[in-house]
Amino acid sequence: MRAAAPQGVPDRVIVVGGGLAGLRTLAELRGLGFDGELVWVGAETTPAYDRPPLSKELLSRPEPLWLAEDLGHQHTELADAVHLGRAATGLRRDGGALIVSTDAGELAADAVVAATGSEPVRPWPDAVALHSAADATHLREQVRPGRHVVIIGAGWIGAEVAGVAAGAGIRVTVLEAGSAPLWRQLGEVAGERTREWYTTAGVELRTDVIVTEVDGGTVTLDDGSTVTGDIVLSAVGVRPATGWLDGVVPTLASGHVVTDRAGATAAPGVWAVGDIAMRETLHFGAVPGGHWFAALRDPALVAADILGLPLPPAEAAPEVFSDQLGHHLEVFGRLVRDGEPGAARVLRTLDGGWSELHVSDQRLVGAVVVDAPREVAAVRKLLRGEALPRLDLALAGDPAVALRAATLP
Repeated sequence: MRAAAPQGVPDRVIVVGGGLAGLRTLAELRGLGFDGELVWVGAETTPAYDRPPLSKELLSRPEPLWLAEDLGHQHTELADAVHLGRAATGLRRDGGALIVSTDAGELAADAVVAATGSEPVRPWPDAVALHSAADATHLREQVRPGRHVVIIGAGWIGAEVAGVAAGAGIRVTVLEAGSAPLWRQLGEVAGERTREWYTTAGVELRTDVIVTEVDGGTVTLDDGSTVTGDIVLSAVGVRPATGWLDGVVPTLASGHVVTDRAGATAAPGVWAVGDIAMRETLHFGAVPGGHWFAALRDPALVAADILGLPLPPAEAAPEVFSDQLGHHLEVFGRLVRDGEPGAARVLRTLDGGWSELHVSDQRLVGAVVVDAPREVAAVRKLLRGEALPRLDLALAGDPAVALRAATLP
């Protein structure tokens, strides 16, 4: 039997988005005592599944990892009404109610949680993308020994698919417009450290090349040269799926919705969580939610705010992980920019891996950690608190010194 919800909360909440962030929002609301009506709307016809394995386990997992099994959240037990295969097309106000328009009619609620995720950028119609279970099924059918896979983009998805395909003995060419892999995500210095991973894995990596056209399996570059493969994967990023919020919830040029720490938007009664949110954090400023941990953790803050409950005084740092080309990589917090006043980067060469600590005014604000599980645990713990730790930079740069021992009072 459900516990009674606190007074003053909405009677009916619509959660729009059929992925991890949406499912976790349902679970957190029920777990905190919400006893009103919950409605779940999702564009895909399938129940919620985990997206990271789509690329990380492309060839080894033919079926999605269903979140109901992985997390123990049964959407049929959490939601009073479930509308899968029903895409949100708009949002408007009608008196005191919020009306969600879908391609199968309208739904009314007192509060709406937008968790519609993102959509892949598709500059070239002849190139495939990898974002959904259906995309993974199609790509899996095409990626097989004897074929040549051309991947545009050396970001998270491009690197992960390249490693999986090369590991299966498939020829892979990766084309990257920037000067190094992951330069947008890690910066050029840390990104350059991953270049050798491609060579070791037998992947041809070409940087500083710009794709102008894809015609069938032929990719044309800006210098007029071409690269021809059997299948071309576009892995050049995603954009938040926020078009349906136009006119009610302001969005940035990037498509993100700006929220406070709890996920509340500028529109009363509307919260945003997951990929679409640019959430204000305790220590790291406004952080885009386009990563798995945001979809997993941030719904707890949203649910608490909807129910009028206090937020915790501390929270985990933003975190992104990737398994690519035989290496495990994690990114925490905020990475400092070149030329940023008071900023420093400290490289720690560890047994079997390395970490790059990002420091602002002597305080640890972020890190890139590769193949070092103990360092991952240490960074995660240090960045989860009511204040960011100060570091002795000389000690922090000594790999023989445990990271906690490099902190200052």
